[in-house]
Amino acid sequence: MSMQNDNGATKRFLDALYKNVKMGADSIIDLMPKVEDENMRAEMTAELEHYEGFAKEIRTLLFEDGLEPKDEGLMAKMGVKMGVMMNTMMDNTSSHIADMMIQGATMGITDTTKLVRENENSSCSEAALALARKIIKYEEESIERLKEFL
Repeated sequence: MSMQNDNGATKRFLDALYKNVKMGADSIIDLMPKVEDENMRAEMTAELEHYEGFAKEIRTLLFEDGLEPKDEGLMAKMGVKMGVMMNTMMDNTSSHIADMMIQGATMGITDTTKLVRENENSSCSEAALALARKIIKYEEESIERLKEFL
């Protein structure tokens, strides 16, 4: 798959997708130390592995054209870290953490769906669009699994 003739549409698309999955992974990493329930930890570990796998797929698509993903800025990462800390200070129950993760996955689905809709008729590569749809499907399934912890 070459993205040379698409005026950067695929690169911008994959950068946005990368930021989305890295935010999911970073949030799980930040939340993990607060979780005591082993079943919840197992779910979070599985999700982290999926997000990292998606990030790797995105990097592979970019590397094929000699490009690298653009990482989230330090301020955005710190904002997520602070949000997690504040949100779990008073309540670190599995139910509350599942609720936070459901909200995060819902935001991910919304952002990725918008991204797909905005780019499906552009010169964005079909491989990139297919990966985004796979991520949306995974996040929808994740929400269903997380509901068990509410």
